[in-house]
Parts: sequence; C-alpha cells; structure tokens
Amino acid sequence: MTPQTSTLKVPGASLYYEMRGSGPVLLIIPGGPQDAGVFADVAGHLADRYTVVAYDPRGNSRSTFDGEPQEQDLDVHGDDAARLIEALGAGPAYVFGTSGGAQIGLNLAARHPGRVRALVAHEPPSMMLLDDPSPSLAGMRDLHDTYRSQGVEAAMQKFFSENGLSEGPDQGEAGPHEPQDGPPSFEPSPEEAETFARVSGNFEYCLAHGVMPLSLYRPDIEALRGRPVVVGIGEESIGQPIDGMGKALADRLGSKRAAFPGDHMGFAPYPDRFAETLHLTLRGA
Repeated sequence: MTPQTSTLKVPGASLYYEMRGSGPVLLIIPGGPQDAGVFADVAGHLADRYTVVAYDPRGNSRSTFDGEPQEQDLDVHGDDAARLIEALGAGPAYVFGTSGGAQIGLNLAARHPGRVRALVAHEPPSMMLLDDPSPSLAGMRDLHDTYRSQGVEAAMQKFFSENGLSEGPDQGEAGPHEPQDGPPSFEPSPEEAETFARVSGNFEYCLAHGVMPLSLYRPDIEALRGRPVVVGIGEESIGQPIDGMGKALADRLGSKRAAFPGDHMGFAPYPDRFAETLHLTLRGA
C-alpha cells in the first residue's frame, strides 16, 4: 500500500510522516536512527484495522531542523508526537514506540495523557530504572567516546557487535543477527535499500546527539502508573540487558509485559507476526 505522505511544522523543525489505512489512529515512533520507512511492512499488515501513522523523529532522515542540529530532548520529542496526534484530528491515539521511540512514547503518555489511548513500549532502554544502572551507562558512554575518538564507522561496528545486530539492509534497518533457524537472507528491494541508506545517514546524529540523552532519560513513573502502558519484549531478547530494563519499567509501573517475535529488531524479519502481536496487545491494553 502506497502511503500518503505529509509534513507538519513544529517549533524548530518539520516532521515527515506517512499514513496508511483506516480506523483508529496508531502512531508508530521509530527508535535511534530509524525512520518511518523501517515500519512499512508492519504498517501494511495493520492498515486494514488502523490508520497507521509512522514518522521520522526530528533530526532523522526527512524530519529536518530549521537550523543547526540540536541535542535530543525527550520533552521536545514528546511534544512533537502530541502535536502530530493533534494535527491528525482523531482524538487520542494508540501509540507504539520501539527502543528510543519507546522512551519518547513514555514521555508522551506521561506529559500528554489525553493524547494516548494506549501505549506499547517495545524494548525501552530504561536503564536509569535498574537497581544499578552504572554498567549500562558505562557501555553507552564508551560507545559515545568511541564515536568521538574513532568516528561513526568504528562506533557503529561496536554497537552492532555488542548487540548481535547485522549492518546490512537485508532485514530492514540494521536488522537483527539471523538465528540458525530464522528466515533466510534475501536481496533487499529498492525501497528497503533506500530506507537503509537514509537510516545509515542518521548514525552520526544519533551518536553525537541521541545516545546519551536517551540513555539518561528516566520515565516519570508516578505520571505513568495506572495508565494503559504495556512493555513489549522480544522473545529472543529474554535474558539480555534490554530485557532487564523492560522488566524494571514494568515492575515499577505494575503493568503488563507482552512477548513479541524476534529480538530488538523483530519487526524487520517478522512483520506479519509482529503486526498481529501488536494488534492483540493493543486490544488487551
């Protein structure tokens, strides 16, 4: 399904977004250097039940700053998402955010609760909620220092290696390491190759301005407690550090956890199963 594309002017930036389907609005917030294109397949599987709106967070791909790049600020990101929902004019929206996008979703739900019908926060890097966040923070600082001393390529190789991710476009955006019994590799379509090229162009902004703000963000537990928030975790992420972060968030909120296909990037190799899991999770939120 070819999406309807548009931009929304917000203070200091312009947000690019893609819209497919009909029904209640489901806002998708990509994580890290990702953009809306990463979720094209998942959106296609949900478009018969939702008006799926995926966007490029400011600073990524087609969502450009009015001036020089700015340090990421979760309150600004949360306000951007709220303004986009308001501009769609459809009342409160279902929201799905993954990784850093889950952190944005948590900020949105805490500070703009009237805009959110339910939130699925998929693998949020909520390391500040761990009993001892220092090892995780040290890892993020080391990644940031590697970028500053050795450049983008060295830092991204470190990130991919330490998180079991591949660097190629064959599974979407910096897709997951392929398990032994997983789907076979395939030649990316022109659209997938174009998305990967755009996302790769966001690596430096993410390393320079996003890694530390996203890592240091502490969700507002008091504002979120009692809200319809579900924490998603990949079936292949169980036992990994990101699993511990998601569990810490769910425990503090007293909220549900839901198992999603794959790992941190499970939406790339398993878009149909991922979409169906998301739909069922939203229905039960």
